[in-house]
Amino acid sequence: MSERWQKILGVSGEAMGTPQRKSAASAQPPGEETLLDSYSQVVIGVAEKLSPAVVHISVAGRDKRQPRGSGSGLIITPDGYALTNRHVVHGARSIEITLNDGRAFTAEPVGEDAPTDVAVLRISSTNLPVADLGDSQSLRVGQLVVAIGNPLGFQCTVTAGVISALGRTLRTESGRVVENVIQTDAALNPGSSGGPLVNSEGKAIGINTAIIYPAQGLCFAIPINAVKRVAGMLIATGKVSRGYLGIMAQPIRFYAHLKRVFKLNQESGAMVMEVSPNSPAQRAGLKARDVIVSIAGTPISSVDDLLRFLDEHPPGENYEMLILRQGIAMKLTVSPEPAPAQD
Repeated sequence: MSERWQKILGVSGEAMGTPQRKSAASAQPPGEETLLDSYSQVVIGVAEKLSPAVVHISVAGRDKRQPRGSGSGLIITPDGYALTNRHVVHGARSIEITLNDGRAFTAEPVGEDAPTDVAVLRISSTNLPVADLGDSQSLRVGQLVVAIGNPLGFQCTVTAGVISALGRTLRTESGRVVENVIQTDAALNPGSSGGPLVNSEGKAIGINTAIIYPAQGLCFAIPINAVKRVAGMLIATGKVSRGYLGIMAQPIRFYAHLKRVFKLNQESGAMVMEVSPNSPAQRAGLKARDVIVSIAGTPISSVDDLLRFLDEHPPGENYEMLILRQGIAMKLTVSPEPAPAQD
């Protein structure tokens, strides 16, 4: 049909069965394909970079009648040190690590830490692929993350999502509280525990530790800064020695007005959520909703900073603590005790 008759009848060549060319803009909204490709490329790049360092962990229980358990892990040194969760390997009779290339090794426990649910293992090998470890202090809610692990034994499974919240407190099935965890909606399943949570640069920013049943999209990871601190002590001495205050805390950002009034050089502090009875914190006069700004002149911008201070300073000494309470700056003297042992 001629163009003249098409105009008179009010139909297009496409409607009459004559194919018409479409511009790329009319076929797809501008930028949509590019955005999809960019997202895909980030996830692909992260998976290709980190997957070689992610391992499958198979565990024989303390009792021979117990079924074998499994989890995930992450190699952090070329000579065989690997991270995982304590709950994956605690009480194991034997541990086997399988690399991404199929090689299997018997793993030896180096040490474990109950408060952070972190364990370090080692295998006898060299020139192993290793993961880059990032900085969990710079994380933002909403940023893209990728989780890699071995859910239900399916090796190197990749899922993607975002950081849903920071500074969460997680109570595990055993009743133990793990503080300052990352919440994400990157899907995890049994067997994912111990694998990495990774940022868009391909750096591990957390170790996946738990999921909440029967909810969907409620998954948690230990911040990598805490993991690095604990792993360093476990590798050096096989144990973690830390001071104890007896508080639960979470990070809080300072408003510009607050920074100006109190002449603060930091962006945030650690707000006390709960004080344990008969604890060093209670004896020092610390109360719920107090905001810790510094201890012994060391800025406390996050829960990680607080834990680092307690790790690095001997218990039994007196330390001056600067706090904000209901808009008033105060100084308290606190004396941390040795942290109680946890099974």
